[in-house]
Amino acid sequence: MATDVLMPQMGESIAEGTIVKWLKKVGDSVQRDEPLLEISTDKVDAEIPSPAAGTLTEILAREGDTVHVNSVIARLSEGAAAPAPAPPPVEAPKPAPVAAAPAPPPPAPKSAPAPPPVQTPVAAPVAPPVPAPEEEKSLRSSPLVRNIARENSVDLTQVPGTGLGGRITKDDILGFIASRQAPVAVSAPAAVPSVAAPAPAAPPAPTVPTHAAGERVRIEALTTMRRRIAENMLNSRRTSAHVTTYFEVDFTNIARLRDRMKKSFEERNGAKLTFMPFIIKAVVDALKVFPIINASADNENIVFKQDINVGMAVALDWGLIVPVIKQADALSLVGLARATQDLAGRARAKQLKPDEVAGGTFTITNFGLYGGLTASPIINQPQLAILGVGGIHKRPWVVETPDGDAIAIRHISVLSLSFDHRIIDGAVGDQFMAHIRNTIETTDFSSLV
Repeated sequence: MATDVLMPQMGESIAEGTIVKWLKKVGDSVQRDEPLLEISTDKVDAEIPSPAAGTLTEILAREGDTVHVNSVIARLSEGAAAPAPAPPPVEAPKPAPVAAAPAPPPPAPKSAPAPPPVQTPVAAPVAPPVPAPEEEKSLRSSPLVRNIARENSVDLTQVPGTGLGGRITKDDILGFIASRQAPVAVSAPAAVPSVAAPAPAAPPAPTVPTHAAGERVRIEALTTMRRRIAENMLNSRRTSAHVTTYFEVDFTNIARLRDRMKKSFEERNGAKLTFMPFIIKAVVDALKVFPIINASADNENIVFKQDINVGMAVALDWGLIVPVIKQADALSLVGLARATQDLAGRARAKQLKPDEVAGGTFTITNFGLYGGLTASPIINQPQLAILGVGGIHKRPWVVETPDGDAIAIRHISVLSLSFDHRIIDGAVGDQFMAHIRNTIETTDFSSLV
């Protein structure tokens, strides 16, 4: 008895998935819920478990194929693997019949002069109208596809969709644009003896390879995740007016608290006490005071979010993913510590669910994890801001004492906030950062640990 393996629907709006890697090959035995393959979608990369125990007898979709949800991609059987059927013989194509040449027309009488050729005027092509945003939303397409269509003045009603239910995919819109830009062969009119023929157009310049001939290189195609990251980064740069502000923040009080409490904290709560829960706590408090930072832009409107859902960028060996802590303002410091550790661990194990990487209202990225001083992060659309956390290093620092200023060794980090200057003024961005700094430097967190 055979069991079909289907492409799962990893989220309500997901219409297709790309097969990244088969973890089993034809003939392998597999247990129920054992990882069978890895897929990548617009939302998440995940390992897909086997729906039943048995032997993998057929693989119907190859690595790199993009497949509609609920399509059969493999088959399992309870018995031994059956050999793959031989392909049917391919018949050679028959030559097309040659049509007989038409008889030449009878010659015109010599007394009648030949009429001059009639030239039919050719109307200039008219670009199709670009649909209004309301019309675009009625079409089955993603925001990325609609952005590409607007930037290239493409009427999406003219683009055939190959996705599920006629959905227009990114490949559909890019293929349509490429076909529109390709040169069209047009029959040349008969030459007029008195007018010189125009010089032929110069051929397009050949594509220059990025490596020299004979150079020792290894070429790899971009993965689905890498392409998606590239698209999102470029789209964010085109969409938002990026401005970044930087603040030096003293983490000494938190560093000392961690040194005292991290061992007992982990024993009591089953989670490590890192700097991140303290940072998220300070960010949540600041977002309550400055709700514009927690908003998003929708054409001519600002959408203020009632929930505070904090995304946390996690670096993977094969890319980057941003799991989301939902309703972070309702979690204690212990709850934030558990959430950050759980989401980061399952992100690296490819066990995140689609809704766990969606719905973020503000993002934090920690490039100080490897010692980086600071950076200017790119906003995670459609959000309006992103906080970057630099490395926390011991530095000589001027501190105020009752006896005057003194030099001390303090734990200092540079935090950066990239924000959309279309919506957020510089003063508001700086006030938001000053609030975070004040919370981190002056709050007594000992009662929360």
